[in-house]
Amino acid sequence: MAYEFPPLVPGNAGVVARRVAAVLQDAWQRLSDQQTAVLAALSETGRAPHVVGRLAEFQAAIADFQQRVDAEARAFVTRQLPLLYEQGAQQAAEALGGRFTWTLIHTEALQSLASDSYADFLRRSQEEQRMAAAFYRAVRETARRELPLLAAGNTTALQAAKALAERLAAEHQLQYVVYRNGARMPVQAWAESATLAKSAVAYNSGTLNRAREAGVRWVQVFDGAGCGWTNHRDTDKAAGTVRTVEDAAAWPISHPRCGRAFGARPELQPAQPTSRTSTSST
Repeated sequence: MAYEFPPLVPGNAGVVARRVAAVLQDAWQRLSDQQTAVLAALSETGRAPHVVGRLAEFQAAIADFQQRVDAEARAFVTRQLPLLYEQGAQQAAEALGGRFTWTLIHTEALQSLASDSYADFLRRSQEEQRMAAAFYRAVRETARRELPLLAAGNTTALQAAKALAERLAAEHQLQYVVYRNGARMPVQAWAESATLAKSAVAYNSGTLNRAREAGVRWVQVFDGAGCGWTNHRDTDKAAGTVRTVEDAAAWPISHPRCGRAFGARPELQPAQPTSRTSTSST
């Protein structure tokens, strides 16, 4: 199936996130539309050959979704992540009075970040593909075993076929991404949130690794006033505090749409602040 979207162009994190989300939402909508067509074929005709034909189109839509997730994930990690990492590293370099070059510490960090991000995108999409495949198998089994038992053209048979379609629709809902904790999120929101999170991590990783490369041990945290260090409920608030580079690397963000950033503090000696000291006390 031909792609209508142009190649991903690296740039503003929000713009890229919305683009990735739009591509994946489009692919998922095609899959959802094909599911609707399968259910319509089942409830309106109750004829196995017609249902099987629609199933073939649904299976093609699953493959298209897989291909688009893979293509967008690869484009994102090979084009957008390096740009954001470099921007973060350059910000730190300018603050430290130096410059940024792609030394080994940065190339290895980016490779690890890209590999993890790509794998995470695929892991998140695999559950949606599993749900679609389960629907495909259920309808195929219905067409093979149950539809032939219904009398073709009989009103009662059509009613039975419609009931089968309604049951399958209820058991195999494809409207949301379902997380392990049972939470549901529309595909577009999931993709945008995931992309923004990876973007923020890439930028902050560049900042922190350049600071570490320069021998800086401490960074100041810029964050929302109510944002906790590890999550929103954490009573350890992040904004305005000074943390070690190691602590900051462990928590570059605390939630998917986190606006956290770091500023190098080279003037601080290793023993001066604790990892949770406010800048007002330094």
